[in-house]
Amino acid sequence: MIPGSRLYAMLLIFFLCSVGLVARAVNLQVMETDFLQGQGKARFLREVTIASTRGVITDRNGEPLAVSTPVDSVWVHPGQLLEYPENIKPLAGAINADAEEIERKLTQRAGKEFVWLVRRLNPEVADRIRGLGLPGVYLQKEYRRFYPAGEVTSHVIGFTNIDDVGQEGLELAYDSWLAGSPGLKRVTRDRKGQTIEEAELIKESDPGQDLRLTIDKRLQYLAYRELKSAVLQHGASSGSVVVLDVDSGEVLAMVNQPSYNPNDPGHDTDGMRNRAVTDVIEPGSVMKPIAIASVLEHDLAVPATPVETSPGYTVISGHTIRDHNNYGLLDVTGVLTKSSNVGVTKLALQLEPQEMWDTYTRFGFGEATGTGFPGESAGVLRNHRRWRRLEQATISYGYGISATPLQLAQAYAAIANGGKLRQPAFIQGSNNPPISAIDPDIANAVARMLETVTTPQGTGSRASVANYRIAGKTGTSHKASASGYAAARYVSSFAGFGPVSDPRLACVVVINDPTGDEYYGGLVAAPLFSEVMTGAMRILNIPPDDYPTILADAGNTAGGQ
Repeated sequence: MIPGSRLYAMLLIFFLCSVGLVARAVNLQVMETDFLQGQGKARFLREVTIASTRGVITDRNGEPLAVSTPVDSVWVHPGQLLEYPENIKPLAGAINADAEEIERKLTQRAGKEFVWLVRRLNPEVADRIRGLGLPGVYLQKEYRRFYPAGEVTSHVIGFTNIDDVGQEGLELAYDSWLAGSPGLKRVTRDRKGQTIEEAELIKESDPGQDLRLTIDKRLQYLAYRELKSAVLQHGASSGSVVVLDVDSGEVLAMVNQPSYNPNDPGHDTDGMRNRAVTDVIEPGSVMKPIAIASVLEHDLAVPATPVETSPGYTVISGHTIRDHNNYGLLDVTGVLTKSSNVGVTKLALQLEPQEMWDTYTRFGFGEATGTGFPGESAGVLRNHRRWRRLEQATISYGYGISATPLQLAQAYAAIANGGKLRQPAFIQGSNNPPISAIDPDIANAVARMLETVTTPQGTGSRASVANYRIAGKTGTSHKASASGYAAARYVSSFAGFGPVSDPRLACVVVINDPTGDEYYGGLVAAPLFSEVMTGAMRILNIPPDDYPTILADAGNTAGGQ
């Protein structure tokens, strides 16, 4: 039997506890209602990100090259899903994954409220998950980038990562322009986590801005097809083709081999390089017109000035410079027609190093073109103060200097455009005003000399285009190795433009490591140049300008009839 005093004490304690509970209830229900309401809303209201769409990339004619399509991604609330572990197996079956691996992943993240399970699902997979209606499993709309032209435009366009952030190419260079701004909304969800009402729009999503390129998808396909065929035909390791609009400097086509599929890029970083802007070569004889332009500019010769190249070689600082044949007495034009190393060396060594260097820099060599393309190389042109006599000689025929295919295309476009150099542009409407690289009369004189290269007497006869006057220059250079220049590894190139009477297109072709008996630029790169330019003239409906040939062909046809 409990003593009276102890009984009263216990009753007092119970009374005080009851009073405290009542007081707390009154405080919560009357004085602090916001707290309970907040806790209730926290269990049913959630802030959800509203995905924004990335800007569309199109070619110059509005053809889509990169678009974003809405897709679903699946995420889970680990705590909610682990309450019903029997649901993990059907979920794993829906996404074709291992149930134990999913359970292990969720257990490790049990304290989190959000864990991505699979991003960017195929629509049929998303429908299967939606049909399961599993608590703790949610679908969220995102956007997936799609590249309709695939590997044909991959080096120019690039690709985005799983979070839709640009990783390569123009997707990277213009990421801030293309990327939208995600929105935010508050939604009401039931006990299973399913959204039953959109309660409030906090911030609207802003779509990214579109990007219209200078690329012509038709020319891009043409150049890609012909380059791939040529690389396979000659067993080459890689190759590049660049086509520029002479008047505007716009890049109409830029392709490389090997390529990659931007829709599934994998991890082959070597294939992802846009070699036309990131890789440099010692160009070889395609640099000779720049040296000749400098000689003409400083009044040291004219196109008809005689140059003795016998006996087919010359010795500079103990180093022998050779021609393919003993061409004997040539004029300056003939030095380009026959691609004489001896001839251009003798002409170039009449220049002061600074004079020659100044001409080369005005044509854009030794500095990046300024396109803003990620990883663009500036090439190598050492300061003239460090030149030795032998280096000045070798630079004149394309050794001791390095350039990208895009730099070469820029320089040849300047010759074709009366000496006006424009920064190459990938984006329509770019501000790239012309600057004077060389006097128009000198540029036109060099252009006329380069036209002789594609005649039957020149080294680039296979670069000719039926019914069009074409100017250009072949190049064949040994590749550098750790011990000097490799005896059997070459870079074959051709750079040119047309039609000569009214130049519209400049094109540069580079083939690395051609194998077999054919490795000269005139045999490997020139035919590829011809195929690309022939197709481009037809696609762009550029009128023929080789009238004597056209009339002769017409006469032969009439006679046959």
